Amino acid sequence: MRLIGPRSPTNRSLASLLKAEWAAPGSPLDGSPVVVYAPRRSVPDLTEAAGVFAAMPATARLVLLSSAAVCVPDPHHPGMVVEGAVPASRVRNPIAAAWRRLEALAAEHPAQRLIVLRPAALAEDPEDPLAGLLHQRLALTLPGHDPTVQFLSLDDLGRGIRAAVDAMERGIHGTFHLTPTGNIPLRQALRRAGTWRWPVPRWLQRIGRPGWRGRLAGQDAAALEYRRYSWTLDSRRSATLGFAPRDSSLAAVCKAKGRPTPTDPPRYDDFGMDRDYIAAFGRTLFPFLHDVLWRVEYRGMEHVPREGRAVLTGIHRGFMPWDGVMILHHLARTLGRYPRFLIHPGLIKYPFLANYMTKLGGIVACRANGARVLAGDHLLGIFPEGIQGAFRYYRDAYTLGRFGRGEYIKMALRHRAPIVPFVTVGSAEIFPILAKIRWRWFEKTTEWPCLPVTPTLGMFPLPAKWHTQFLEPLPVHEQHGPEAADDPRIVRAINREVRQRMQETLDTLRARRPSIFFGSAFSEEVP
Repeated sequence: MRLIGPRSPTNRSLASLLKAEWAAPGSPLDGSPVVVYAPRRSVPDLTEAAGVFAAMPATARLVLLSSAAVCVPDPHHPGMVVEGAVPASRVRNPIAAAWRRLEALAAEHPAQRLIVLRPAALAEDPEDPLAGLLHQRLALTLPGHDPTVQFLSLDDLGRGIRAAVDAMERGIHGTFHLTPTGNIPLRQALRRAGTWRWPVPRWLQRIGRPGWRGRLAGQDAAALEYRRYSWTLDSRRSATLGFAPRDSSLAAVCKAKGRPTPTDPPRYDDFGMDRDYIAAFGRTLFPFLHDVLWRVEYRGMEHVPREGRAVLTGIHRGFMPWDGVMILHHLARTLGRYPRFLIHPGLIKYPFLANYMTKLGGIVACRANGARVLAGDHLLGIFPEGIQGAFRYYRDAYTLGRFGRGEYIKMALRHRAPIVPFVTVGSAEIFPILAKIRWRWFEKTTEWPCLPVTPTLGMFPLPAKWHTQFLEPLPVHEQHGPEAADDPRIVRAINREVRQRMQETLDTLRARRPSIFFGSAFSEEVP
């Protein structure tokens, strides 16, 4: 077995580790033509890689150490993606492009077998664009962004390579992710590493970097994106190699810095939700909005499951997601449950809003993320009208739009979960949309369908009286099997029933509420 790559401290440590692994009894590949290529971890040298591959004999077996950086960090990255689902990005990132080209070069070599490993950022490597921050006394980060990241320990990387080489003997090949047992917010990782964090705006960092006027400008800007958005991977497929990580991201950081790992380490959410963050707002801003400004009243709370999975299906008005936030606040403080809402990528595109939505439990809307939430027996919140529902004119605010293709129904059927519809009357009044401006630059930049015109220009919400009603659950998981998710007739029938019940409830609440600002639609005295 040969390790080929630049002479870096990390590769020397890795070579020593692999030598110890293969010195252990039972190694089946002593003297076999196995090449492990470990390129530079910052950006691979494609010219060097082409030379390495050209010099390899055709009978060699190749393990290529690629990188999790093949995933472009952008608002559309759903997080925790599997090998076959690495999403294409609307943004060109030269670092990600270089790693993908490296994998393509390896695939062109006629090696007998090829295994591509995509390890997360190696905590011990100071040259890694992300892990390098751990080895600085002062790290420049981006204000208003605290992405969830993954750090792999050198020990786990060595075990992953050993598992890959052994798997070749069993005829296994392909691409596999190597990730730790748990993720960590970047801010927490830096704190655990003893690194001071200095948030500096992205535009200012780009100007201050060497080579910003020349060839390095693109790579410098691309490196900043890995500190801006989450780009986490799922590594369940690597179990087929016989690999299981032993260290979490927190443990990897502590090992890299020579610090003891906490005996009772905190468990960080895979997508960045922070219950302490929610609790802090639950003692300050949220009670004011919920109990004073909007005076939210509820009916049908008995329909929200106290445990187990369910799909909460509602409407979203007023273009800012305060209705979902108030549902989260109320369920957290009354039931101790934290619904995870699927959100539009535009909500995590900008500083501070990205932090806010992520730490409140918002996750990028996609089928895989919904499946992860339900598989964990959590509450999944979905607004089936999508972003168009949030931007409806005020005159049409309480007329339901199209419910898309019924993805919320398919998720409920596949994961055996009831559907709990809910509606809110009053949220449309806090940012009533009176007009829409079609501005192509704005739409492309924000990914919003228009620039909404409201009385306060979207600067602060207006007071209103809210009424939220949870409807009786639809036990679709009891009425149909998982295969019904692939039957368009069943999905359309359920979609019609849910939409009809929600529209009828909206009409009733609007007719019963005494005014926009006062009174209760739930009072028995109201006809």
